[in-house]
Amino acid sequence: MRDAEYMKQALKLARRGLGRTSPNPMVGAVIVKNDRVIGQGYHHHYGGKHAETNAIQNANESIAGATLYVTLEPCCHHGKTPPCTDAIIQHNIGRVVIGTLDPNPQVNGKSVTQLKQQGIETEVGVLTDTCRDLNEAHFKHMTTGLPLVTLKFAQTLDGRIATSTGDSQWISSVPFRQLAHRLRAASDAVMVGVDTVLADNPRLTVRLIKGRNPSRIVLDSRLRTPLDAGVVQNREAAPTIIATTSQADEKKVAHLRKAGIEIVATRQDKAGKVDLKQLLGILGKRGISSVLVEGGTGVITSFLRQNLADKAVIAIAPKIMGQGLAAVGELDIREVNQVLKLSFEKIYRVAEDLVIEVRISPAPD
Repeated sequence: MRDAEYMKQALKLARRGLGRTSPNPMVGAVIVKNDRVIGQGYHHHYGGKHAETNAIQNANESIAGATLYVTLEPCCHHGKTPPCTDAIIQHNIGRVVIGTLDPNPQVNGKSVTQLKQQGIETEVGVLTDTCRDLNEAHFKHMTTGLPLVTLKFAQTLDGRIATSTGDSQWISSVPFRQLAHRLRAASDAVMVGVDTVLADNPRLTVRLIKGRNPSRIVLDSRLRTPLDAGVVQNREAAPTIIATTSQADEKKVAHLRKAGIEIVATRQDKAGKVDLKQLLGILGKRGISSVLVEGGTGVITSFLRQNLADKAVIAIAPKIMGQGLAAVGELDIREVNQVLKLSFEKIYRVAEDLVIEVRISPAPD
């Protein structure tokens, strides 16, 4: 059997939907008959046809008795499109090979049961880990209600993200900044603290590559964001949410709302800042399944201290700064056995920068 080979082909197709399918997952499908691929497709964008439907419609001959390879369990409920299981049954597909079950409670195992009840040979578990990793944001969102959180920053070899005067442009190379924009385009939202807005006045849009603009979120417990800030002035480019607390001035709230900015108030954490966990819950309920956190130091440190970050993408530039602003601040670690543990996922070069992608393990209690 060449199940793994055909599933790899389906995964390759699924990745074409990166940054366009959320809040739906990325899915790819391949139809094989007599050891020949006769149809293939993927989920192009949210609201569009699902991968299975596209593969069926793209088939160049009858698919009766064929095998369907699909990276994620087909849907069995009505949403933006009809159930994919109905199409599979109607076209007399003989066998279905599924990479992994869908954690969506409307689906999770139900489609497999339905297909088996119709006499269709159905198997689950081919390249399962790869299929899950492809949609890790979907899996976290569906199982916890919270978005996947990725920290992204560039630092010097000695761990600085800015000089002592606050100058930070540019530590990383242009190619890494292009990578950073790809990360933005693949995320539902990009998040910074108000200090970054005041220091750099970023637009937080996708410019160095082609891609969609994510929602923009500013953490601003006292509502210091200027009315002429880039995230306020170019509001047509992408929605902007400012997360604040009861410390915010009501007149400033009214001015920002009049400018088209959404204000979301959370309770204060122990430091009087925006409660990040509550905010992530709010974002999750809105269907935001992935957040790219771009700093600065205070925001990065808060996410790490509160065990709210899942991953990090770090560029290490071949530069030494000496005294300057550290990427990570005080984590209240007093013993080595309290440190945050990381799992290296990828290490590679982008121009002169070394890029490290890590998964962050929760800190011990």
